Amino acid sequence: MMIALFWLLALLMFALATRLGRYVGLIPIVSQLLLATFGLPLLMVFWIEPQWQLSGAQLVEPVWLKTLYGLGFALVLGHILSDVIELDMDRQSLKIAVPSFCVPFCCGLACAFWLLPEQAWLSSLAVGLVFAITAIPVLFLYLHHIDYPPAATRRLVQTAILIDLTCWSLFAIAQGSLHLSSLLLPLLGACVPLLFRVLRLRQPRVYSLTFFALLVVAEHYKLNALILGIGYLFCMAWLKQPFVLPLNPERFKRLQNTLAIPLILTFGIVQINVHSAVSSLSWLQLGALLALPIASKVLGNWLGLRWATPSFTGASRWRESLLLNIRGLSEIVFLNLLLQQQLISPALYFALMLMGLIATLMPAFAGMNRMFVKPAEQARSPCANS
Repeated sequence: MMIALFWLLALLMFALATRLGRYVGLIPIVSQLLLATFGLPLLMVFWIEPQWQLSGAQLVEPVWLKTLYGLGFALVLGHILSDVIELDMDRQSLKIAVPSFCVPFCCGLACAFWLLPEQAWLSSLAVGLVFAITAIPVLFLYLHHIDYPPAATRRLVQTAILIDLTCWSLFAIAQGSLHLSSLLLPLLGACVPLLFRVLRLRQPRVYSLTFFALLVVAEHYKLNALILGIGYLFCMAWLKQPFVLPLNPERFKRLQNTLAIPLILTFGIVQINVHSAVSSLSWLQLGALLALPIASKVLGNWLGLRWATPSFTGASRWRESLLLNIRGLSEIVFLNLLLQQQLISPALYFALMLMGLIATLMPAFAGMNRMFVKPAEQARSPCANS
């Protein structure tokens, strides 16, 4: 009873944080990240653990909760991966994506090998990938929120899709290489769209409902959901089968913001003893985990943007570098995946979660939380071409 009451309280807190965030111009995921990073740890330390005598392990123990978490995880992961089918290989986006991925990825590998305790090579690879990730959904929402030019928005989102597809694919292949026998079922599941085409099924919702259902099954049985999801969507793209969300987009968005994302955030945070997690990292390690991912990602973004042609007259490379540094939802899902598979420690999880929050807030700190200045006006600005 107390466990159910806690989860109800957590969902209400997220709903309140989202509503309050709208009043100050924050998009929902930023409000939710702020609550998860600061509010939930304080709630656990000062109320749930001492007053209710409940530990994080007990709070995530019920079977019904794990089932609900699996459903929420599949919804969010599936929504992120569904952007793959919209990929339009553009030369300028590719020019931006290559340094934007390579520079932070190499920095993350160096950090994992030289600054962190000895760990498995897959864990080190995962740290490098976390350094490189850009959040596709959050970036898209942020660009629309500031009324960014449509052509420039499309280029930046395409760049983010290329980066995240590389991250997810590399991790899926690396993980699958350790257990080749575990690849068979996910690969068979990825071929389901071919079966539907043979059966002459064309209804888009049949494909999307099956896609999300297979992700739930893969998460429940600890199969490689990434290979299944990416392969399934590549099959759909090859068949030129459009992807349609199983629910009305507005309802799907509401389901994500009110249930799926709060579940994912809370499920990860409550399992962490924040005090011991932070104390287990030296100040050098903590500082590096907060600063290096952001610095290397911004540098990689800037190099890529300098290599590519400007997206519009007066486009600012530094502004777009900060925008492509947004982490948000993609990083949260990836971190939860790593934590559940015990590929990263709770301390590393919390430090990288905090880094993701800072990176996601940086465009707002730089004054980009307001409506975007029209290109003609920005061209007259002395810092337009910075």
